[in-house]
Amino acid sequence: MKISRRSALACAATAPVLAAVAGSSGAANASPTPSTPGNGRAGVGFRVGAGRADVTGPVAENGMMGYSQFDQRTEGLHQRTRVRAYVFADTEDRRVVYACADTCMVFQSVHDAVLARLAAKYGPLYTEKNVMLTAVHSHAACGGASHDYAYSLATLGFQPQVFDAEVDGMVEAISAAHDDLATGTLAYGRSELRDASVNRSRAAFDRNPQRDKDYYPLGIDTAMRVLRIGRGDENVGAIAWFPTHGASLTNENHLVSGDNKGAAAYFWEHDVAGVRYLDEAPGFVACFPQTNTGDMSPNLDLRPGTGPTDDEFENARIIGERQVAAARAAFDGASTLSSPVVDSRIMYLDMANQEVDGRYTGDGQPRRTAPACIGAAMAAGSTEDGPAIEIFTEGTRNPLLGALGGAEQTTPQWLADAQAPKLVLVPVGLLPPDGWVPHVLKIQILRIGEIYVVGGPAEFTIVSGLRIRRTVAEELGVPLENVIFNGYANGYSSYCTTPEEYDAQQYEGGSTLFGRNTLPAYQQGYARLASALRDGVDVPRGPAPRDLSAFQPGFGADFPADAPPAGRAFGDVLVQPPARVEVGNRVVVEFATGHPKNNLHRGGTYLEVQRRDGGRWVRHADDGDWSTRYRWRREGPNASVATISWDVPEGTASGRYRILHFGDRKDPGGVVLPFTGTSAEFEI
Repeated sequence: MKISRRSALACAATAPVLAAVAGSSGAANASPTPSTPGNGRAGVGFRVGAGRADVTGPVAENGMMGYSQFDQRTEGLHQRTRVRAYVFADTEDRRVVYACADTCMVFQSVHDAVLARLAAKYGPLYTEKNVMLTAVHSHAACGGASHDYAYSLATLGFQPQVFDAEVDGMVEAISAAHDDLATGTLAYGRSELRDASVNRSRAAFDRNPQRDKDYYPLGIDTAMRVLRIGRGDENVGAIAWFPTHGASLTNENHLVSGDNKGAAAYFWEHDVAGVRYLDEAPGFVACFPQTNTGDMSPNLDLRPGTGPTDDEFENARIIGERQVAAARAAFDGASTLSSPVVDSRIMYLDMANQEVDGRYTGDGQPRRTAPACIGAAMAAGSTEDGPAIEIFTEGTRNPLLGALGGAEQTTPQWLADAQAPKLVLVPVGLLPPDGWVPHVLKIQILRIGEIYVVGGPAEFTIVSGLRIRRTVAEELGVPLENVIFNGYANGYSSYCTTPEEYDAQQYEGGSTLFGRNTLPAYQQGYARLASALRDGVDVPRGPAPRDLSAFQPGFGADFPADAPPAGRAFGDVLVQPPARVEVGNRVVVEFATGHPKNNLHRGGTYLEVQRRDGGRWVRHADDGDWSTRYRWRREGPNASVATISWDVPEGTASGRYRILHFGDRKDPGGVVLPFTGTSAEFEI
């Protein structure tokens, strides 16, 4: 599969960003000086590989991750969630791995399990030092993979199927990228995207110094930064960093989806590059990771599910397509990396107990972080992306709380003072056995040629990300534009605001767990990492992250044996399609089915839209496509119904079609058996 290369565009939107830039700051819309691509041998020495895998969890009766709403439980599938992975190696065979999943977060539990599996398979080749695992932050993905109790309360505890799907998928994608490793080239470009995000916390943003606000004159981060991955004349992949929340789909949605960024990856891979996910060859592998997204909302009208339209799925499509258009502009105008070097550094910080030098605090005085606390503003929720978080609401009944001994903990005065001006709701960092959120957290810098990817384990606001980028660029002595910040990396610890934003105690400030000096503590840590990378020396690893795997209660994982609706057999068609369907209309078919937890069909599909081709039927669409939806509902204690719909896209060829459902039933003995249902034929 090839994507045609276009001429580099000599305009501000797509100017190359690798040349020396005067200073390490400036307006986000400023155009860096174009670099010279060289004699055609630039980039020689890299080896690159790309892979992709399925991480879709249970699409029925599983809590969803992001909104922390007990009643947002999966009831079907909009699009499969996937992970894209890339391996980069230099002339000395130093390697770095970058992976991005269509999940809400990458939790420490998943990070550690993936690394253990990679160590068993590859020995010391891929380690915590050179592997960065990130997520697109979809609020429509499955939850329950975390070992941190605060992040599993809304999912009624740990859900092994979700955890296994994420770990298995990430290992498979990285292994595929490893196997795909071959000589290639890398290029880096930038474009501007102004209509895919809005600042949902403008009052807090406006508290920042003028220098920071001048960098973001629109109050949003408009930069789309793209790493183009090629091999000869073939473009094999792209990483497109842009900050906008994975919250186009609201908490009223119960279908699993990668939201706007999962949609963007699908549109680039499928509609532009012709990728078919169930084919063996991976084709073009594109991902759309987050950057400093903490205060960036895709809901352009500043209400959940609104902007650009009042249809949440249409919004996910539009915001996704806008990201693809901007990414392709940056891709087409990218400049080839000329320094085929990769490197990496990591360090673990105990964010509950950091002594911060006055160099980073803003007032020149040394400060400290504090054990994690949830503020009242966090419990109030974000009015722009979702309502109040229920998990700590008074009177909420949750069996997991009982299993953990409850969440009652008095906030000592010293901690209340350390977290001021936050109004502390729950001191989660003091809850036994070692806090309900992580406090030992991994920070990381990857070097890929002339660019540096800085990974942080939280949701950083745009100015927080900017300050970290400035800190790293100054230590490294490189242009600011060569430093990319990537949140949601390697772990998760809620938000990180600037100290000035923290004082506003909006949702993001109330969710900044370790107090007002959280960002300065991160800056100090990244400065140490950057200086070590610059000098070619190691940095102490820091404290070991905790392991809570021994006690992980979970509820809601059990489900009964299946029985078909009365008078029916598994796979029977309950609602047939019409005999004739016009392009642009929706086809709906219902089947008697079993519980989707019987088989996640990871790497496969619950459905196919098939087209007759001569004497055979060929797959036309499946449950990974934008145009299909799979809804599940329970009827009575044991019976299930699958509703499969297909919105017939413009350009669909005329002909005979049918819809197949691939299901699985569990008998009273616990044995799971597959079955297939086939609809009547219909004409397009």
